[in-house]
Amino acid sequence: MSGEQFIDEADRSLDRTYEEPRSLAEYVDLVFERPGLAAHASKYLLSAIEAAGTRTVIEEGDQKERYRFFDDPHNDGEHAILGNTEVLNAFVDDLRSIAAGRGKDEKIVWLDGPTATGKSELKRCLINGLREYSKTDEGRRYTVEWNVAGAGSSGAGITYADEPVADEDDWYESPVQSHPLSVFPEDVREGLVAQLNENLDDHIPVRVESELDPFCREAYDYLEEHYRRQGVEALFSAITDPQHLRVKNYVVDVGRGIGVLHSEDEGPPKERLVGSWMRGMLQELDSRGRKNPQAFSYDGVLSQGNGLLTVVEDAAQHADLLQKLLNVPDEKSVKLDKGIGMDIDTQMIIISNPDLEAQLNQHADREGQDPLKALKRRLDKHEFTYLTNLSLETELLRRELTDETEVWDADSWSELEEWIQEPLTVHVRDEHDEVHAKELAPHALEAAALYAVVTRLDVSDVPGGHDLVDKALLFDRGYLQEGDERVDADEFEFTDQGTDGDHGIPVTYTRDEIADLFHAEQDRHHADLDVEHVVMPRDILNAMAEDLSTAPVFSNAEAADFEERVVPVKNHVFGEQESDVLDAMMRDKRVDEATVEEYIEHVYAWSTDERIENDRGEHVDPDPLKMKVFEIEHLGRFDDDDYAGNRPGDAVEAFREDKIITALNRHAWQRRDEEFRVADVSPKEIPVIQTVLGSHSWDDVKRTYEDFDPRQWDEPPSGTETADLKAETVQNMQEMYDYSEASAELTSRHVMSQVSYKWD
Repeated sequence: MSGEQFIDEADRSLDRTYEEPRSLAEYVDLVFERPGLAAHASKYLLSAIEAAGTRTVIEEGDQKERYRFFDDPHNDGEHAILGNTEVLNAFVDDLRSIAAGRGKDEKIVWLDGPTATGKSELKRCLINGLREYSKTDEGRRYTVEWNVAGAGSSGAGITYADEPVADEDDWYESPVQSHPLSVFPEDVREGLVAQLNENLDDHIPVRVESELDPFCREAYDYLEEHYRRQGVEALFSAITDPQHLRVKNYVVDVGRGIGVLHSEDEGPPKERLVGSWMRGMLQELDSRGRKNPQAFSYDGVLSQGNGLLTVVEDAAQHADLLQKLLNVPDEKSVKLDKGIGMDIDTQMIIISNPDLEAQLNQHADREGQDPLKALKRRLDKHEFTYLTNLSLETELLRRELTDETEVWDADSWSELEEWIQEPLTVHVRDEHDEVHAKELAPHALEAAALYAVVTRLDVSDVPGGHDLVDKALLFDRGYLQEGDERVDADEFEFTDQGTDGDHGIPVTYTRDEIADLFHAEQDRHHADLDVEHVVMPRDILNAMAEDLSTAPVFSNAEAADFEERVVPVKNHVFGEQESDVLDAMMRDKRVDEATVEEYIEHVYAWSTDERIENDRGEHVDPDPLKMKVFEIEHLGRFDDDDYAGNRPGDAVEAFREDKIITALNRHAWQRRDEEFRVADVSPKEIPVIQTVLGSHSWDDVKRTYEDFDPRQWDEPPSGTETADLKAETVQNMQEMYDYSEASAELTSRHVMSQVSYKWD
């Protein structure tokens, strides 16, 4: 687009965002048509979250519905909260109870947890989401602005200037986003809201319980006195005439409906909460013998967050304020001064690390005499934990190392597995200000993420015959694959009192270890390839484990425990690398998917006594010979003795029914939609077929390549079968799994070094 076109697009964007101010009567007509526009703070926040919809995820082995709002969709996922879906859902449930007035009105939502668990991302996600929602037709947010210029004899009105200014400069917006319906007298407002809720297609009624803020009340009182002295009968109409009062929409942002108290903010408690008096203004304004709300700076966290959301970040730094907030949720009011109070409608959230809990429990041994007991009773705690899903940790690690922000929303585990295992190239700058490309080989990020997750899992409830790697995979997939058998998560029993995610290696430690490796000299050489820039999975695992004891973030006991957990991770990652090398070596010997699909089609027709359509469009019986050949040659399950001619014996029939048909039906059932229509089922999703499509052994290699010698792999003599096979394998690894030539070389060397020991 040209520069002028971009300007036009910006104009259209702002036109969609803002509306022309309207009269109070027009606003009332609008909310009668669309009552949700008059929502109180907690209801509005809930509506914004629900408007983004949901998606299905698997966490800790369970399928859960997740609100897309927390994926930061309006900001391309930049501040998406990864994981902790159950905690976020509980937070939304609390919002729903608070919004409906079902017993939690007095609660302050407390989000607790160690560093790097997504709490700060939640704050940014809330700000982004609410800002963008307020730009939509469904999420418009409104407040009032006043103009009293010319209403008095002095002409000064309630302007801040020494001299009155004409036209638009005479309008002053509520500094705390007062609700337009708060202009009405209480008895009239109650009737109006009751009628509004009759039209509400929602189980949560609108509540407008706040009075005008002191600044707006000053304008209202000024106009009321002026017109009362003039003997005007329709007093409210005169006060709220469009020449004096307008309802305008505003875009929610920090300072306008969202108040954020940062850890570094300072000042007396009242200044941090509601703002402060501007001393120099008191002499210039007609305060009529008292402090004038016009001379108040409404820059405290509650003032800025009035009408929607108040966030106290790093609450341990503001522990002195928490007791001052005790009565705000239930009384919904604060005081600017002894004689001037202000109603507040805001959803309060405090965010902290575990050190706040230590401060709150400092008097716990005094039991009934604990001075902080009343505060703790009002706190509704939601605890964020470290991620326990391999895919989520991998996604988070990629975000830490790159500018990637897209949220992973895979349609199947196989798609997610590809993302977990794929390589990553990162550009880093050296001490000479030169940029170099560093390659994380396939499985490198997977190894780092898996190790971090394994350190966070509770070992006490790992089922017999399994290890922490199995538990990590179970939490991510929702099942384990054991040969032909698929074991679902609900067949395992994990304790509710487990400590999964409470402790472990944080993503920041992993990120820093990888960053150090980018600048470290790798002790590896190759005659024809630049392999110094490649970081391998074992490089990362070794560095992470070796540096645990010197990292101040871990205790000696934690470092020793975590160091022991690296072995099963190394074994798992090596198994993945070995599988890649085997698949690449045996690429030309694999069964193609079309052959597999044909076999499944014949077996299904055989089971249901149906006929199938051949290439000529003829309907024929399933071919018993094709099924027999596939089962003997490709599955390796049976031999001629298991058949009577081409007719399957009992063992073969049982295999077809139990391993093929049952698995096919189960996957079809799991993939049904709300109308019970079944999507296509890929053969790859049937456990026994997964084995056929992508599993080979070293015995297969021996039978296929009789002159192959893995001990010659590093520098195979030219003209040998080993040299030819190596060239094909390295090429296939690049084509099949996105290895670079250098990472394929290093990975295959590592695998062959282990295979050589047991080759004979």
